[in-house]
Amino acid sequence: MSSPTTPQQKPAVHDVVQQVTERIETRSQATRAAWLARTAQQAQEGKGRSSLSCGNLAHTVAASCQQEKAQLLDMTRANIGIISAYNDMLSAHHPYQDYPRQIKAAVGRDGHTAQVAGCVPAMCDGITQGQPGMDMSLFSRDLIAQATALSLSHNAFDATLLLGICDKIAPGQLMGALAYGHLPTAFVPAGPMSSGITNEEKVSVRQQYAAGEVGKDALLEMECNAYHSAGTCTFYGTANTNQLVFEAMGLMLPGSAFIHPSDPLRQALTEEAARRIAAMTPSSGAYRPLSQVVDAKSLVNGLVALLASGGSTNHSIHMVAVARAAGLVLTWDDLSDLSDVVPLLVRMYPNGPEDVNAFQQAGGVPGLMARLAESGLIHLDATPVFGTMQDYLTVPQLIDGQLKWKPVGASSRPSVLAARGEQFQVSGGLKVLRGNLGRSVIKISAVADNQRLIEAPAKVFTSQHDVERAYHRGELNQDAIVVVTHSGPAANGMPELHKLMPILGNLQKSGFKVALVTDGRLSGASGKIPAAIHVTPEAVRGGAIGRLRDGDPLRLDADSGTLECLVDLSGREPANVDTETEQQTWGRDLFALMRSNVSSAETGATIFY
Repeated sequence: MSSPTTPQQKPAVHDVVQQVTERIETRSQATRAAWLARTAQQAQEGKGRSSLSCGNLAHTVAASCQQEKAQLLDMTRANIGIISAYNDMLSAHHPYQDYPRQIKAAVGRDGHTAQVAGCVPAMCDGITQGQPGMDMSLFSRDLIAQATALSLSHNAFDATLLLGICDKIAPGQLMGALAYGHLPTAFVPAGPMSSGITNEEKVSVRQQYAAGEVGKDALLEMECNAYHSAGTCTFYGTANTNQLVFEAMGLMLPGSAFIHPSDPLRQALTEEAARRIAAMTPSSGAYRPLSQVVDAKSLVNGLVALLASGGSTNHSIHMVAVARAAGLVLTWDDLSDLSDVVPLLVRMYPNGPEDVNAFQQAGGVPGLMARLAESGLIHLDATPVFGTMQDYLTVPQLIDGQLKWKPVGASSRPSVLAARGEQFQVSGGLKVLRGNLGRSVIKISAVADNQRLIEAPAKVFTSQHDVERAYHRGELNQDAIVVVTHSGPAANGMPELHKLMPILGNLQKSGFKVALVTDGRLSGASGKIPAAIHVTPEAVRGGAIGRLRDGDPLRLDADSGTLECLVDLSGREPANVDTETEQQTWGRDLFALMRSNVSSAETGATIFY
């Protein structure tokens, strides 16, 4: 990796960024020390293959060719464990089909080996939206963490490459890999699909369909034009937020997140990551295990990038769970305090009209990191997997077939990535709301200023499908705060409620003041509707949201950070809703143990901590 131009003087880290980092470190002293001790114990036991018996080793090499067998049995060589989320149904993961071959060839030229240690489940929220499968989506993250750890349990690997992109998949892989934090580990991205139709057209057709103005044929044609080829969906939802945040944390090669799957640069970056991770043997000066990379500084760098880019609200859950997997205790208050001082520097749909390809053209993650660095909003002394954090202010390119990095320039599209000295909003895209209904998260980066304070009567439902039916009956043509209860992780797995967005968008377009309050999720596509989501405590666990009734006056104030019912709910009995009966079909019954043991959204909605 070529050395970037180093500034003469690094700006001091912003006081609040430093305070939040130190607060996390102090709060996490006991849990972090325990995790590091376990990790050190695993490292002290030496190269995994050297501890295997002859029978263990024979099984490990049985399917390999003679040359690979010799290399695998040579303890001076590295063996890379590949954890893949490949399947040929998900567009984002379809390109991974050829990655193991590319990785094996790249490390083989240096005498090393790579094996697919395991493949993890990879479901698509885009496919399961509004379907029973969505009730299992959030739980798939913890399942993927277990599958990743199980795949590495053969203990035959010297490093790990994670092939995963989308919503719960990449966070789950990272959580599982952190159980093997003594191994050098990196993500290898695959990149977004090319841009299809405009996001304005996509929203328009969806709202027309919700209003009954166009038929299903028109909707299907539009959707197929929007999602049309291999690669990640191009809007800035959870999948692309994963990629941006994990690059900002130093978990992949600089500038690699959003290179198109068919770009020759994409394969060059894949091979470079493989060669570099294979060289990180404990006896080399390059050794950099995952435990040295994921710490409070890298975590805060990821959070700052999340806020500055207006990323997915799902990460208010995922980052808490990822942090705990590394022994770090992150809270929503940390996120809220950072959001107060981190400006919004990126406008990608649903925060703006353009998509992730336009962001990449504007400068991509390195361009964003450079803007954050010049304001002292990231830790430039954090330890990434590759090189230094200064390298993460550079962009890759192929010159005469050779991979080089150069310092990122000024934003070429200041309407997408703000120009130096400019910003789209003085504070970050996410905000924590507090009040007598509990705590929740709202994404305000796309919400107009005149829509950030909504005071209206509640319209209470226990299912997004009931909201849809009420809309078609004309029962929502009024100022209203739509409340969807009993949709938290313990109730039904906390499904995303995207079916509501075209409906609420139509009501807002008709001139009504509308908002959403729910203990469910919305991911990165909440857009222009003020939506207080992840309300905790959730209804099924006694939260005040379960005591709301139609007509209760509610007040949602995104600017002041409050969510309140304007009448006293203390003497009211919570609604008695049977959430388990519906969870007995389509495989959801197999996740009853998770529903019974899952933590709150604020603590990561996980069964582990």
